[in-house]
Amino acid sequence: MIQLTVITVGNLKEGYWRDAVAEYEKRLCAFCKPEIIQLKETRVADDPSDTEINTALADEAKRILAAIPPRSYKIALCVEGKEFSSEELAQRLEGVLNENGSICLVIGSSHGLAPEVKAACDLRLSVSKLTFPHQLMRVLLLEVLYRCFGILKGTKYHK
Repeated sequence: MIQLTVITVGNLKEGYWRDAVAEYEKRLCAFCKPEIIQLKETRVADDPSDTEINTALADEAKRILAAIPPRSYKIALCVEGKEFSSEELAQRLEGVLNENGSICLVIGSSHGLAPEVKAACDLRLSVSKLTFPHQLMRVLLLEVLYRCFGILKGTKYHK
């Protein structure tokens, strides 16, 4: 079965975000074996300096890179990433899954991802040029993945 890993940094504080994630995890089980790895965000001051942010990102990077499953195709979510339509992303994922059988997507903290995480990934993906809170991004990413699998399996979910 297809292994789908989503690594996220930071907690889902509100119950409605946790409920939405749980719903999409349940839906994805029809297509793959989803696993969400939630890592703790490194604390910084309320008004952090660039040095503090870079130190926090480096700390998070070590934990992210250690959590990535071996031999998986790695995708970093970042604003400078490539944008796809739903159909284009579904086709890209299909090609990757035919070769690897395992995909790992990474969502960084509120400060983003360290350069070493982006460099370690096979693809940088942007879902939009808009900025979203990280809690919403987790739900949005799971919806995007569910839609892609639906497209590949020919379900009626994607219209």
